[in-house]
Parts: sequence; C-alpha cells; structure tokens
Amino acid sequence: MPGPLNLLTDIEGVAVGHATDLALGSGVTTVVFDKPAIASGMVLGGAPGGRETSLLDPSMTVETVDAFVLSGGSAFGLDAAGGVQSGLREIGRGFAVGDVRVPIVPQAILMDLLNGGDKNWGLHSPYRDMGYEAFKAATGGAFRLGTVGAGTGATTATVKGGLGSASALTSSGHVVAALVATNALGSATVGDGPHFWAAPYEVDNEFGGLGLPHPTDTRLRIKGVRITATTIGVVVTDAVLTKAQAHRLSLAAHDGLARAIMPVHLPFDGDTVFSAATAKKEVKEARDLMEIFHLAALVTSRAVARGVFEATALPVANAQPSWRDRFGSSVSK
Repeated sequence: MPGPLNLLTDIEGVAVGHATDLALGSGVTTVVFDKPAIASGMVLGGAPGGRETSLLDPSMTVETVDAFVLSGGSAFGLDAAGGVQSGLREIGRGFAVGDVRVPIVPQAILMDLLNGGDKNWGLHSPYRDMGYEAFKAATGGAFRLGTVGAGTGATTATVKGGLGSASALTSSGHVVAALVATNALGSATVGDGPHFWAAPYEVDNEFGGLGLPHPTDTRLRIKGVRITATTIGVVVTDAVLTKAQAHRLSLAAHDGLARAIMPVHLPFDGDTVFSAATAKKEVKEARDLMEIFHLAALVTSRAVARGVFEATALPVANAQPSWRDRFGSSVSK
C-alpha cells in the first residue's frame, strides 16, 4: 500500500521543490534532505548528463548528500545544482572541509531543447536561478506532478512526458518512494492506445485503472534515433542502508524503469537513477531488505506512469499532446 500522500515526501525528512517555466518549456526539481543522507546511484543510458555522479560510486569516500537535482535543459541545465548549492550554503549546510562547508548536490539532466519552448535565454542560462527557486520552494508536504519542474518539457514516443512520484510501505513499516521525470526515447504506453506498461503495479487507479490490453503490442516506438532523451529519477527509503546497499537500491529502481518504459536504456537515452537512505529505521531481517529492493522497482514503475498520466501539453505551437488530450475520455469521471 502507498503512504498517505503517495509521494516521495511520505519519507520523513525529505522535501521536494519545483521551478517551472512553461514558456521556456523546461524546469528544475530538487530533493532536499533535512540531514545528509547515505546516497548512491546508477547510470544505464548511453547518453547521460550529470554532475557529481562519480562520487556516488560505492568505492568513493563521500557517503552522504544534501540534495539531488533533476533538471531539463540538457547540459545547460547542469547550472541548476549551483543554485541549490547556494540555498544550502545560505543555511549552513554542506560537507565540512576545515572551516568551509561544501554542499553535496548530485544532478541529472534531461534533453528538452527541441520541444518548442523559447530557449533564447541570452548569454547565461536561467537554470542556476531556477535551481535556487526550486530549493526555496521545497516542502515536506504534497507537491504537483505532471508538467512541472524537471518534467515540464519532457516528452515520450507517444504522448507528453512528465514528473511522477509514488510510495509504498513494507510489511515491516519501512517507506520506499520514487520521483521520476519521464522523458523517454521509448514509450510508457502500450502501442497506440491508452494502457500503461506499468499497469500490473498500479495502486488505487492512480493512473486511470485501465489494466493492460490483450494482446499487447510490443513493436518498436521511439521518438527518433537522433533525438537524445533521458528518464531521470530518485528512489529513497527511510531504512538504514550502507552506501553499497543504496547502490543496489538504484539498480532495483532501474528494473522499475524497464518494466514501465519500452524500450529503455538505449544508446541515445541518458537514463539515471539516484538513490538515498535517510536511516530513520533499522533493517532487522534480510527479508525486509529484499522487500525494500522489490518495492523500489514497483514505485519507480508507478512514478513513470503517474508522471505521464498527470502531464498536460505545453502552451506552444505544435506541442506534443498529453495522455489526457488523447485518452482522457477512457477514464471514468
């Protein structure tokens, strides 16, 4: 079952903030931890863009992060982490180096430069300021999904992409949750219809309750072989994990991407998942740990579908239609 909000913020000590520019057709989402969190991650797409991703390797010295950033803007969007760092430095957060504190803020970006938004921003990109705006907006409560934050300019092979989130509770009371900006080269939906690949894992009709079609259509559907795309996300648990276990958590979440998007992890995708453990609740049994990894995949799949289901088309000429534009009538009011 999901947590009370069915969002990443069902995990105590986690806040999420967005900056959204519909005219730009892009945005930034940040995940801020109230205390440094054990963190790792994994890149499985062939065309990634990121910042501070190397330190997430389990063999690297720094074990914790202060925040994660997901952003549009392709490589220009990497400026966003600087804005989040500014906000963290402003409140005295960061890794201690002598009498200096350096906020640790890994970031992943997605390619949304060709979605019709106005990218003529002048000399400097707007993403540093958007990162700071997202940090200041971060809240531990409910937050919007769909065409917002890092999901603002996202697209897929069939319908508008977006930002989604989902949570779940283990039988021992741990919380596992994911936040995903789906900007896939492939598709989150089956064939040319409204059904989601993630349908078997849906909870409480959170993305329409349509189930799967019979038979399913597995023919290749992609945006185009020269269009770089990326699905980026974060999976978090309140369990006490080592950095190596957090790394395994990100791998489990990639299983969730593979169940919700077809195809995924292509040479022109940059698919990246960050992972973190807030260490609020001990893991007493091996089975509890296995269930955390299992649910990490499921909440990631559900977050993909929720983001696409909640998305709306950009207010620009020839914008890609949303799932609701094409299939909204298939969901009972």
